Amino acid sequence: MHKKFPNGFFWGAATASYQVEGGIENTDWAKAARENRVPPCGRACDHYHRYEEDFDIAKELGHTAHRFSLEWARIEPEEGKFDREAIEHYRKVISALRERNLEPIMTLWHFTQPLWFSESGGFERNDSPEIFARYAEFVTKELGHGVTHITTMNEPNVFATQGWINGEWPPFKVSSKPWQRSYTGQVIKKRSKISALKNYFLVMKNLADAHVLAYKVIKSTQSHTKVSIVKHIHVYLRPKGPLNKIRALFSNYLQNHRFTKRVYKYTDEIGVNYYQASQYGNDITDKKTDMGWNFTPEYIYDALVLMKKYKKPLFVSEAGLADHDDSDRAEYITKQVAATLQALEDGIDVRGHLYWSLLDNYEWALGFEKRFGLVEVNYETLERTIRPSAYVYKKIIEENSVVE
Repeated sequence: MHKKFPNGFFWGAATASYQVEGGIENTDWAKAARENRVPPCGRACDHYHRYEEDFDIAKELGHTAHRFSLEWARIEPEEGKFDREAIEHYRKVISALRERNLEPIMTLWHFTQPLWFSESGGFERNDSPEIFARYAEFVTKELGHGVTHITTMNEPNVFATQGWINGEWPPFKVSSKPWQRSYTGQVIKKRSKISALKNYFLVMKNLADAHVLAYKVIKSTQSHTKVSIVKHIHVYLRPKGPLNKIRALFSNYLQNHRFTKRVYKYTDEIGVNYYQASQYGNDITDKKTDMGWNFTPEYIYDALVLMKKYKKPLFVSEAGLADHDDSDRAEYITKQVAATLQALEDGIDVRGHLYWSLLDNYEWALGFEKRFGLVEVNYETLERTIRPSAYVYKKIIEENSVVE
């Protein structure tokens, strides 16, 4: 008999507004699609209209929580002007989750920016922390009574790296940083704009300041709310050779800890997003996900260990893989859940586990090709089909433990 997760441990999956809702045209990503710089998102999964159907599926699969994000561009389509219809929509989303006994975990911002903000400089703006805090305060006053978990922002490092280092996401700025591989795993050969690296650090500073200000206004508005940052954690295994060890230590600090150290005192909990481990100088596994990433679900243990030092409750806010034929997902989920349980048994305060993602969705610059969902989406008919691996996850949830 395996040891069980504690009572009250929450289980579920995650989605992000732009990736699933559809019909969002006033963002930097939609503009980039119109300029043929990224694939169009269009109606995506039409989750904006089908959220109740999708939450019914989550409930059927035994989920007890769901992480979703608000679309900033819907709520504040013009600077300082807030859209009542958008707020009422998200109020209904929260109510739909509550009606199905799914704990709502609300993310205020997941990558996409309103056009008025991005076109005026976005997080390069000196006043961007105050702008974000104003948005956070409005949303919390309107929706905060319906939720007890609010995440300010998703993966700030990924946002800044992809936009100001690799130049693969808006605003498409490429720096001379030599050690970074691209989102798709390919080495970026052309690097020219040293200014982008400077702006990368400016953006990271402003994001940290934005989180801190948002934390303060959220707590002043809804003191009971547990406020978190969701941080992408890349596990860098220590390889042989002094140069590779230095690279691993530097990457670990820059990607996992530099931002976290600036904000953790202004968090009530920390969300951990985990997708892979790697090792400089070595290809640590022959098995890859459809993203070309190492198949390393067990190293989520190491990701949780890395965050233990901040002495905050943790939850797995995203962890999953792209797997078009569902041949590896059940194994992946089982191994990552087992590693999460091991972390708990070793004294790490983990409160929940959310798989990425509930639905197949728009995988940013890669469009709709990659399939992360527990639920398959036919993008022509919008039909939802539950994958076999989702039932393996359901059994884990029902038994509140690892299953073979």
